[in-house]
Amino acid sequence: MQKTGTVPPGKDAVLRSPTPENLVQLCSTLFSTGQDLEALRLALEVVSSHPDDLPLTTAAAGVISKHTARHDVVATLLRSVLLREPHDIRAQSFLAYTLIAGGDLAGGIALFSEMMARHPGERTSLCEYISVSLLNAGYPLEALQVLFHWVTDGEVTAALLNNMGCALERLGRSAEALPWYERALTMAPDNQAIAFGYALTLLKAGNFRDGFARYVDRPPRTDHEWWFLSLPRLRHGDDVAGKKIILYQEQGLGDTIQFIRSVPYLLEQGAEVTIAVPAGLVRLLAQSFPDVSVRSIAEFGREDGYSYAAPIPDLPFIAGVMSESDIPAHIPYLRADADDIARFAAMLPARRPRIGLVWAGGRRVMSEDVAADKRRSTTPAEMGAALCPVDATLVNLQFGPPRAEIEAWRGQPLFDPMGDIRDMADTAAIMGSLDLIISVDTSLVHLAGAIGRPVWLVSRWDACWRWGDEGDSSPWYPTMRVFRAREKSFAPVLREVGEALHKWVETWQAD
Repeated sequence: MQKTGTVPPGKDAVLRSPTPENLVQLCSTLFSTGQDLEALRLALEVVSSHPDDLPLTTAAAGVISKHTARHDVVATLLRSVLLREPHDIRAQSFLAYTLIAGGDLAGGIALFSEMMARHPGERTSLCEYISVSLLNAGYPLEALQVLFHWVTDGEVTAALLNNMGCALERLGRSAEALPWYERALTMAPDNQAIAFGYALTLLKAGNFRDGFARYVDRPPRTDHEWWFLSLPRLRHGDDVAGKKIILYQEQGLGDTIQFIRSVPYLLEQGAEVTIAVPAGLVRLLAQSFPDVSVRSIAEFGREDGYSYAAPIPDLPFIAGVMSESDIPAHIPYLRADADDIARFAAMLPARRPRIGLVWAGGRRVMSEDVAADKRRSTTPAEMGAALCPVDATLVNLQFGPPRAEIEAWRGQPLFDPMGDIRDMADTAAIMGSLDLIISVDTSLVHLAGAIGRPVWLVSRWDACWRWGDEGDSSPWYPTMRVFRAREKSFAPVLREVGEALHKWVETWQAD
């Protein structure tokens, strides 16, 4: 959502005397505070006023590429650079990457091929660029083919080995990916990106002991400089008896919902726990964990007396989860308010079974996040065509900007209560009156599992690490059934879900 706000001081200075550094700094600040349109306008205004300043144009392309999916704008800027410097290999590579990211696979590959022929001395770095371009655009098989050909006869670098591991992991071949990550880390032991990818792949392969131990070595993945980040980071084995601890939101809402289950471990050790999360989670967690303090992270001002802090996704390692059998099994561990459940139950149609539907993840703006959202999301038209007609009441649970897509629904009537939803506690209350939730990989899958409702996950073809490479169940959520896409299109797996749903409805019985 576009946020309003004042432009940070410095805009006039940038317009008067722009440099690549101050342009990127100011635009990044604007993007990070939700002022996307203002940032885009500023970058284009600066470039149009200084058309012959190629470093400035390249910097504008870079910051727009990082923070948005406006590949068309980035390509236009890069072409203007190449009109003046046609042999600039960095601009050519950036343009080829942008073409692939924007869906012009043939155009991007053709440009990369031309560069490989013209610049034989740069072929190794170009191969790195080609493979990461294909990976980021969702073409791991094509990236793997390029990489296998190259590592057989060409120079091998840590980046190429990392890309090989990434391609195999996304193809559901995590065990095969691990040796490639290990070779990459041998060549670049301090590379945090490679180390993080290796940790996730260990987890996806089911090696929780080594995976979580490496996972907690990541720097906190947050854009905010929260005051409590300066506290010592809580580790497994730290003495927490009588100590005040902050557990804070990091990464997605689904991560928080999945891992917050380990809070009782810290309470049993005698810790005094404060949880800092986005406002939409505060009420749900407060009513689920009455013995802890739950605060809105945006309003959590500096306080003294805390001994440790930890990102919530560190909790499995802190609690000693070394294998699937160590996952806390008490379900539900999140709870909706009884009065809220009754209030929403009165709103819902009486006909049962009631089935909740979610077809898309949240709409994010960072380029890499946009690509991930596309991989995990389908459309209401595609979902409706696969599931309908069915002898059941369908209930919309789609939240955020994709909710507006409900107008494209082409199945039977879809009841939409989401206009009355204030937060995740309300969503949990609605789920309390549903008999099944069907969703793509987003936070509501975790919420349904955490409150113990039957949930069917429609997983993207390059499944998230937490769902593993194969199987139709999850050790994290006993009530979950996993349906796995085997190709980019969701249509085949949704047909599979539709067939299973009709069989489920035929045998369904009220509680």
